[in-house]
Amino acid sequence: MAHDDDPRQSLLEDKSCPLPNFNEKSVLQRRRFLRCRSSPVSENLCPEQNDIQSLQHFGSAFAQQEIGMKQLFIFLVAYLGVGTLCFFLIRNQIKGVKTNGILDAIYFCVVTMTTVGYGDLVPHTTLAKVLACIYVFTGMALGGHILGKAADYLVDKQQILMVKAIHLHEKVNPAEILKEVETHKVKYKFLMATVILLLLMIAGTVFLSNVENLKFIDAFYCVCSTVTTLGYGDKSFSTTAGRVFAVFWILSSTICLAQFFIYLTELYTEKRQRSLIKWVLARQLTFSDVEAADLDHDKAVSAAEFIIYKLKEMGKISKEDISPLMERFQKLDVDQSGALTATDIMLSQAS
Repeated sequence: MAHDDDPRQSLLEDKSCPLPNFNEKSVLQRRRFLRCRSSPVSENLCPEQNDIQSLQHFGSAFAQQEIGMKQLFIFLVAYLGVGTLCFFLIRNQIKGVKTNGILDAIYFCVVTMTTVGYGDLVPHTTLAKVLACIYVFTGMALGGHILGKAADYLVDKQQILMVKAIHLHEKVNPAEILKEVETHKVKYKFLMATVILLLLMIAGTVFLSNVENLKFIDAFYCVCSTVTTLGYGDKSFSTTAGRVFAVFWILSSTICLAQFFIYLTELYTEKRQRSLIKWVLARQLTFSDVEAADLDHDKAVSAAEFIIYKLKEMGKISKEDISPLMERFQKLDVDQSGALTATDIMLSQAS
């Protein structure tokens, strides 16, 4: 069936790593065993135990995230603290609209780190300019990473609440909620980032209108120029209360917008991937497909071979992924039976 001049190359064919040929009887016995092992009865034997394991796994993942968040928070505070101290000590070398020495230093750090750069506070000496240059580059590299992790953590935390709110009037157990979150993870992240971004923009507009006494359109304009880090500078925070608010609001709103576009891109990519998967699953198989999927060349395609072939076609795995795994399997399969046993493991360890 196969020809050397066939224009369609087998997706998973790798002549450098051929599979061992098994006799028909051993292949059929192995397939019956695999079908028994993968039956729905064995998978659904203890659904309650699966639910408990899912909850425990989710809880441990969040516990690790919380530990990481504490470390990131400490690092961020230290980074802002060092910057605040430096710019406070050279406060006389920074000109512009000033309120309080410490507050202005923190505000300048945040505006510099997020690249908003209103221009209401600017360095005017060589030392101040050099420090600002160093701080903005380290802020973009380190601060962006820290705030990105923080945004991911907050979104992951809140998406559970969103799923619960969507199914508020339905009887849904925690395991089903976790399954729903995992299945549509990117979608809920995108929705949560959208909601948070809208709330931050509304809060910023209301605050600027009431505290900074800006007109509604000017307040909204200032919010948009801030979250996008344009920072034209004609509208900014100039009062003491405004800069206290700005220190927290600028950090959260700018990174939230960045995460919004990241999740939007992921959502589009996931949609394209789902469309590809549907096409692959719905496509009619041809004789050429069966030949390409027949890895052990026994003129029959097992469930494992079919799954590997389809995963390759979906772009989930490649020949480069399969080859080293197959080589590892062949080394462990000492008796060349096509299945790993305890004897194979002991023999491979002894050798």
